[in-house]
Amino acid sequence: MKIDRGPDWLIVGLDPTDEPFDNLADRLWAVLKQHFVYRIVLEMEYIDFLPSHAIGQLVMLHRRVLKNGGAMRLCGLSSECLEAIHVCRLDQALPHFPTRAEAVYGRELARV
Repeated sequence: MKIDRGPDWLIVGLDPTDEPFDNLADRLWAVLKQHFVYRIVLEMEYIDFLPSHAIGQLVMLHRRVLKNGGAMRLCGLSSECLEAIHVCRLDQALPHFPTRAEAVYGRELARV
């Protein structure tokens, strides 16, 4: 995991070495608590496939974050990962954006 701090956000880059996604929710929650920040953007541009247990871990983390007044957003998802989230009907619960900046702002930025 690559961890960056933004203004009131943690940006965590996931990579294929984070697989299997066992205990991903617990590991990310520990990082959030360590930084005293409960707003997280997960950069997932290097993740090609989201198995069901990984989606379950994302949902578990999302619930914890919301329970503590935070926010969680995804960015850089492959078309396969987007489809997996869509099939599970989690588009609203796990909002996704093309870039890190758009995820932090919570909206798509105008392209110039």
